[in-house]
Amino acid sequence: MKLANLAGRPVVVRGDRALDIATASKGAIEARLEVLGDLSLHDELRTLAERAAETDWKEFDPRDLGRVAKPYKAIGVALNYRAHAEESGLPVPDEPSVFAKFASSVVGPYDAIVVEPQYDKVDFEAELVVVMGRTGKNIPEAEAWSYVAGVTAGQDISDRKEQWRKPINQFTLPKSYDTFSPIGPFLVTVDEFEDPDDIEVAGWVDDLEVQRGRTSDLIFPVPALIAWLSKRVTFEPGDLIFTGTPAGCGVRRTPRLYLTEGKVVRTEVTGVGTMVNPVVAG
Repeated sequence: MKLANLAGRPVVVRGDRALDIATASKGAIEARLEVLGDLSLHDELRTLAERAAETDWKEFDPRDLGRVAKPYKAIGVALNYRAHAEESGLPVPDEPSVFAKFASSVVGPYDAIVVEPQYDKVDFEAELVVVMGRTGKNIPEAEAWSYVAGVTAGQDISDRKEQWRKPINQFTLPKSYDTFSPIGPFLVTVDEFEDPDDIEVAGWVDDLEVQRGRTSDLIFPVPALIAWLSKRVTFEPGDLIFTGTPAGCGVRRTPRLYLTEGKVVRTEVTGVGTMVNPVVAG
């Protein structure tokens, strides 16, 4: 099942048409963004889609698609692809290294990334993003996918100058500026993937392909991340996990490539779709 936020209303998507969930349910399901990430409603959403008349499915403008989750918390994972660890000159970690991303940084798949002129080392990181679908603590790895509402595409935009400002490195703030966490365009349920542990992620800056990888190359696959994290934090519906980025981010390229006004960041997750985020000055 493919879900989306269409002009602020939750919808089920089929091809180039959308079914308004609140309308189809005659108001029984409210027009709230949280509906998308609530696994307890997904069977009902499937039933609505199956029973809807053809005339209930409406064409839509993709530019009206917004963020597919309203998280209480968003967690990022650093150095989770071997090639990215190698290009960073860092050892492959024995346990996940994580950071927070402020929920206020989350925007939609076509929203602008705002880079103020004083930030001259802003980087891109294409990622698969997991949207949690039910409350969970101490989740067994074998059951982890059953707690996931779906997956989407994301960008972990990062101000490298602030990230590495002395005397200590920091991750949360420079990856959490307003607009620094675009996600979308759709939330796709796990059953839609032949193998949810092997999904391709790719990114472009303008017409240059800068990143491409598969989640089968993750050091800590999604189930392992969920199990490890849930020993320490309780997940709630709508929470996000930015699962890590493949090799090729701007700071590791020669010459280095940073995001400046006028550039366009394109992010594609196979089976999910493509985000297109223009970079604008603040």
